[in-house]
Amino acid sequence: MKKILIPVFALVLLGSCDVLDKQPLPTIAPENFYQNADDAEAAITAAYDALQATGLYSQDLVVVGEMPSDNCTSTNGDVTTLDRINWTPTTSQVTNIWRACYIGINRANAVLKYVPNVSMAADRKNQILGEAYFLRALHYYNLVKLYGAVPLRLDPTETGDPAVIALPRTSAETVYGQIVTDLTAADGLAPASNTNRVTKGAVNALLAKVYLTQRQWAQAATAANKVINAGTYSLLPNFKGLFPAENKAPETILEVQNQGNADGNNILPDLLLPSPPATYSFPKFNIPTAELLQYADTSSVLAGGVRKPNADKRWTLIGRTNAGRDYASFVYSTSSTANDRGAFVYKWPGAPNAFNSPDNTYILRYADVLLMYAEAANEQSGPSADVLAKLNLVRTRAGLLPLTAASPQYASKKALRDEIDRQRRLELAFEGERWYDLLRYARHNQAEPGAHAVTALDLIQEKLTRPDVNYLLFPIPQNEINNNAQLQQNPGY
Repeated sequence: MKKILIPVFALVLLGSCDVLDKQPLPTIAPENFYQNADDAEAAITAAYDALQATGLYSQDLVVVGEMPSDNCTSTNGDVTTLDRINWTPTTSQVTNIWRACYIGINRANAVLKYVPNVSMAADRKNQILGEAYFLRALHYYNLVKLYGAVPLRLDPTETGDPAVIALPRTSAETVYGQIVTDLTAADGLAPASNTNRVTKGAVNALLAKVYLTQRQWAQAATAANKVINAGTYSLLPNFKGLFPAENKAPETILEVQNQGNADGNNILPDLLLPSPPATYSFPKFNIPTAELLQYADTSSVLAGGVRKPNADKRWTLIGRTNAGRDYASFVYSTSSTANDRGAFVYKWPGAPNAFNSPDNTYILRYADVLLMYAEAANEQSGPSADVLAKLNLVRTRAGLLPLTAASPQYASKKALRDEIDRQRRLELAFEGERWYDLLRYARHNQAEPGAHAVTALDLIQEKLTRPDVNYLLFPIPQNEINNNAQLQQNPGY
């Protein structure tokens, strides 16, 4: 976050010394930190700050959301394990995401425990509590979709006592239930408007995503429709204008705020872009696959340089940059250096600054909500004018012709589902959504064989030569297993 002030809750163990014979230094304990409104504001700012961790939206959560999928590849040693789907309990991203989520949960838990007793304006206190409920729900959602059952901690960790900190895993169903409980509480407390922070729109957008993951179609459609009917959000007219994310109202629902220095940074541009503009040359993360580029149909001009009619503006040539040709979703570099030649992700195009970019990262944006609503409504009752209306908003912004009742995509629930899947892939490419979509598609296919054309299990089969369902979940990090005898490892690891 920008201009972060982070409260530190320390357990200080000071031994006496006959030689020095000094009094222990004073410490700030939680019970005497939360004294006034400024303390409450500092605490919720610290909770937001957790989103910037490299284990979350400044690197790993986005990388994991793309690298195992059909969108991206890489030869970089840090991420080829993800590309090949052969991660282990000691893979760095497996550990980093877990750790970063629980740091965020602990900060949110501290707010929820102590802020209710702070003397301050009731309206702002309620907003802060709503923000904390949302943040806790977001972290648990990121955990449960990757690891399945996880320890459910609803109070801040304020002791090193193993009896307190070594919790067993809680079933995924119970964790999802807690997420819904937290988001329901947040919906009653969060404001409709809250600049650069959690709003009712963010709460219901995340709730729609949670319900969609569980295949609770009616609830997902209802939550998404609350965001749509609020009238607060709409699509920007120009897809390219979304990037870099800099609180791009009216499409932004929630972004991670980055200042571009060591206290508020985003390292993704330097990991993704060729050099220049990246700081130096090395094998990049999240390289767009040739299959994706072909799938997206990147041809953009006819003979004589005339733009192809109805070309997809997300993927067609729109100009040149210092790095080469600019296709909105990616950039094509003509460098003579192998590491810097070819297609590269271009949704974080801000000039990198030694791995401290000011580019924000989207957590939730309106196009995603429209597509979630279209998916959930189609799963409920099949093609309808209502579903087409929402889907066409995304298609026409991309420069594509609107679908009609005569379109082949409208012929059946399966045909329209395939089109919604396609638009999710093309609209949200590289934003850390594809692998998570493929995971839920795999579970949908388990419940309804053949529902989706491509799922995570297809890629697991391709890369491991076996459809190993165990790889639909990450392993529990090995260091967590070592430190907590109550944790059981996921099957297959």
